[in-house]
Amino acid sequence: MEEVHEAVIVGAGIAGLATAIALKKVGIQSIVLEKSHQLRATGAAITLAPNAWRALDALGVATKLTSIYRTFERGYVTNLITGATQEQSFKGTNTDSGDEDMGVRSVHRKVLLETLANELPPNTIKFSIKITSIKSQEEEDVTVLQLEDGSVIRTKVLIGCDGVHSVVAQWLGLTTPVDSGRSAVRGLSVFPAGHGLKHQLHQFVGNDARCAFVAMNETDVFWGITTTDGRMMSREPELIKKEVTEHLAKDCPAEYLNVIQRAELSTITWAPLMYRVPWDVLFGKTHRGGVTVAGDAFHPMTPDLGQGGCTALEDAVVLARCLANSRGNVSSGMEMYVKERRWRVAGIITGAFLSGWVQQGGTGWRWWLVKLFRDHLFYRFVFPRIVNAVSYDCGVLPEKEKTL
Repeated sequence: MEEVHEAVIVGAGIAGLATAIALKKVGIQSIVLEKSHQLRATGAAITLAPNAWRALDALGVATKLTSIYRTFERGYVTNLITGATQEQSFKGTNTDSGDEDMGVRSVHRKVLLETLANELPPNTIKFSIKITSIKSQEEEDVTVLQLEDGSVIRTKVLIGCDGVHSVVAQWLGLTTPVDSGRSAVRGLSVFPAGHGLKHQLHQFVGNDARCAFVAMNETDVFWGITTTDGRMMSREPELIKKEVTEHLAKDCPAEYLNVIQRAELSTITWAPLMYRVPWDVLFGKTHRGGVTVAGDAFHPMTPDLGQGGCTALEDAVVLARCLANSRGNVSSGMEMYVKERRWRVAGIITGAFLSGWVQQGGTGWRWWLVKLFRDHLFYRFVFPRIVNAVSYDCGVLPEKEKTL
């Protein structure tokens, strides 16, 4: 069986669903191919900065989420070795932005994905689909997908939103993302009777781990840990939880350990932190004809600036706008998209890596100097400017029109 579609998106995560909405808004119909049998919400929750809310506003869905999630404007960082605590502001240094609705919020991944999916026409998302090969028919400006069930899909536009291990990125020739040397554990804790915590971000930094939690509402608390401990954890949630409480977070306050103890096992995940080297984003093979990548398939990064999902939402808006403005020249639209995005996301990848390295305490003989910088300068002077850098506006979408 052979099908023909205007645009095909691989991956029904944040990037894939947002891209499908953006394309629909500019008059391009797409289908989304997802290898899982349902929407995946790995990670339980995600923190969205102002740039993400501006992108969601361009997609027409921001108010559906801002109405149920509160912003948090500040946080606290406690040094577990010295006991000193510093305050963090998430307003940056620009106090005149006037974007109260565009503040930092943590949202449930499942809610975000379902909100995005509900904006799409029925049957847009095709589940349990596995791509076995990708071929380009350049003389026809068409890309051909061979699926595991033997069927074939032909399309003018192919967008890989299939994550760190993207098959589309591999086909384009992008290098494999590299291991940062750190890993992360994340989870969601639920207190049915209420947790009594303030709506603030709390972080605790030590020698080998950086721990954090934030109250999402009156009952749910999102927490995470990044660590330089090189041991590979079990994938079993119960064993991960035990490793966290008995080793990684053992020096954290009782309040934090209580949050971990109330974690829902189904939400606990462990994963190595991967990133794509910035020069591959800048100079690598990020597009070919009508094929490109977005989100983690384009620019996987460490979570230290909380920008993975945020920049994926930006990608969706920019990509759809570039295709709309290309007036039917798909290759030109892809080239415009990559040109607009590559320097920004390369900078975010670099900033996230360096931010994580500093906040984790650095490595090697310079560790004491890095910790001195972190404890006395980073949170007070550098972090507010980082917040400014991620308070970015990706712009709006043009009026709906047929473009391909």
